[in-house]
Amino acid sequence: MKFVVQRVKSASLRVNGELVSEIGRGLVVYIGVKQGDTLDAAEKCAEKIANLRVFSDGNGKLNLSVKDVGGEVLVVSNFTLYGDISRGNRPSFTEAESARSARFTLLQFNSKLTGLGVSYKCGVFGEDMQILQENDGPVTIVHEVS
Repeated sequence: MKFVVQRVKSASLRVNGELVSEIGRGLVVYIGVKQGDTLDAAEKCAEKIANLRVFSDGNGKLNLSVKDVGGEVLVVSNFTLYGDISRGNRPSFTEAESARSARFTLLQFNSKLTGLGVSYKCGVFGEDMQILQENDGPVTIVHEVS
């Protein structure tokens, strides 16, 4: 699994012009599932995100997690994170997991976030989504868990 995390002041997600999800201060997490990713990888990703220290403490150091600051997470499924452009300019998505398996893995990821006490909202799996976010920093982290 691969994810891109961006620290935000706020974010909203729409599908067909209708507001689906909205968060205040927190993290927007774009997450992709690769063929062969396990439920263990989903749990590791959730733990990493829940404990990721990307918010400033009283001394200005990135030392606090989204849980520490009472923030929220907006989870956005994004198979294009596994787009391969090594053989041209049109991405190939052969490494991305099938929709059915990816959806199940993301449900496990969300379940683990809940178990870790993280408040989250989601996009709509498989839909064309419009995301508006006010980045804070900017702080952007890219990570892959196998």
